[in-house]
Amino acid sequence: MSDLGYRPCVGIMLVNDEGRAFVGRRIDNREGDWWQMPQGGVDEGEDLKAAALRELHEETGLTADKVSILRKMDDDIAYDLPEELQGKLWGGRYRGQRQTWFLARFTGEDADVDLDAHDHPEFCAWQWLDLERLPEMIIPFKKRVYRSVLDAFRDLI
Repeated sequence: MSDLGYRPCVGIMLVNDEGRAFVGRRIDNREGDWWQMPQGGVDEGEDLKAAALRELHEETGLTADKVSILRKMDDDIAYDLPEELQGKLWGGRYRGQRQTWFLARFTGEDADVDLDAHDHPEFCAWQWLDLERLPEMIIPFKKRVYRSVLDAFRDLI
């Protein structure tokens, strides 16, 4: 599977006024209690910031007027799927993802979150999480990614 490339992806670390991050529990999460920040694929030719706001809306129901983008990470982060998943997800075309992360401040109210806003919800629950707990809540093969995101944005949170 080493000849497979990386799926272009964006992620948003959405933080509230208390400095806690939004995480959702994946609806397809059958083998663990894994939570993640909003993220998803980039359509061909799509602007990265627009893709991040689209993914945020699809996964949380939040519209662009409920967030303020503070920063984009300088470098993308690539990760490989575990060997048993490579060639199985995303039509078998990718070995992992190459993610561009954005930091955004939540400017809305908790009631603005609507996990059922999209036809195919990805989260079944959500919470505001203390930043230091983020790496322990994500599926193990993404822990390095979450530590890197935390390091990149910590000064603005």
